[in-house]
Amino acid sequence: MTTSQASALPANTAERTAAARPLRIVLALDAVVTTVNGLIYLLAAGPVGELLDLDTGLLRGIGAFLTVYGVLVAVLATRPAPSAGATKAVIEANLLWAVASAATAAFGWFGANTVGTVWILLQAAVVGGFAVLQINALRRLGS
Repeated sequence: MTTSQASALPANTAERTAAARPLRIVLALDAVVTTVNGLIYLLAAGPVGELLDLDTGLLRGIGAFLTVYGVLVAVLATRPAPSAGATKAVIEANLLWAVASAATAAFGWFGANTVGTVWILLQAAVVGGFAVLQINALRRLGS
């Protein structure tokens, strides 16, 4: 490796890290929202279940999943340049969650009341929004 090649490596790494900043920010926001939501479902399943007219066991299960998922997304967000494959997996999971949430609201699965149905649709919109932001940030990083 020549001296000029060696000095170019940190600049490329620094440039890639800087270019990945928008993606890391969106992943971090997704992680915070997801983890907080999961913890609320875990720790306050009773009151939340009453408010939304959803089963507390269902909320605790969703809460456990969201908490673990959120922590994993947080780990990805801490990487200087998150891997495209892992980011795509997050995007796909978010899109799946958004579609499943919309279907849950549309078909009345799990028997949520009006407040619960509105909450489910809001969650779908937020998670779908994160997916769109992540797609755009990943595209900008690739170009």
